[in-house]
Amino acid sequence: MHLGDMRSCEILPGVKVTNDRCLILDEGPTAVLGDLHLGYESALEEEGMYIPRINTESIRDAMNDMLSRYEPKRVVLLGDIKHDFKRSKWEAKAEVKRIMELLTEASDVIVVKGNHDNFLQNILSDIGLLAVDYVDIYGFRMEHGHVDSGVRPVIIGHEHPSVRIPGVMSGGMKMQCFVHQKEDGIIVLPPFSPFSSGNDLVIDGKCVMAPALCNSDYSEADIYGISEVGIMKLGKLREVMEINL
Repeated sequence: MHLGDMRSCEILPGVKVTNDRCLILDEGPTAVLGDLHLGYESALEEEGMYIPRINTESIRDAMNDMLSRYEPKRVVLLGDIKHDFKRSKWEAKAEVKRIMELLTEASDVIVVKGNHDNFLQNILSDIGLLAVDYVDIYGFRMEHGHVDSGVRPVIIGHEHPSVRIPGVMSGGMKMQCFVHQKEDGIIVLPPFSPFSSGNDLVIDGKCVMAPALCNSDYSEADIYGISEVGIMKLGKLREVMEINL
């Protein structure tokens, strides 16, 4: 395990994973991020759960930091912009519009549809954006990941990947991460939303949601953890399973 204090790490020529939960391509430059899940709090309220409405503002602050730090000419959103599958109420629509307007003022924006993005186009039409099923940039297919096009190399979201490192003297540590299965040409992004729970990766296909990752030899995937001290290169997933704190 390499404990770095750096904000980004180059995993391929011109391709960096960052502690800002986005991937940066030198082409453009282009920032790629996914799984915003806007409207998370209002969806919970409909189920009778009330939490502070800080998800959208946290995402807005993180996006401002990302735009300032990397100055991307293009931003690709890899789906699940909305949290709720249903038609959005006025408040959820306003949250999506605020974030989209922030991005479109600073860069060109490409929106890829995710499995949560029913009715998303109704919102995007008001600001002149069109949601697409995928986009090809810099030799990469970029798609949400709930359906596998079979095109490689591919960059996806959807999985919300995390790893859990057990601790001898404690309960261990859960860490969201980037996943890079270099041999199979698959890169999986963590969710950009700070409130999206991670899906702990273990060597068991039943625990993996994204078809592209599930059908690969993901035990050999390189894992890059997101931590307060920077990107942590944890090694292969099979090696991470053997780490103890």
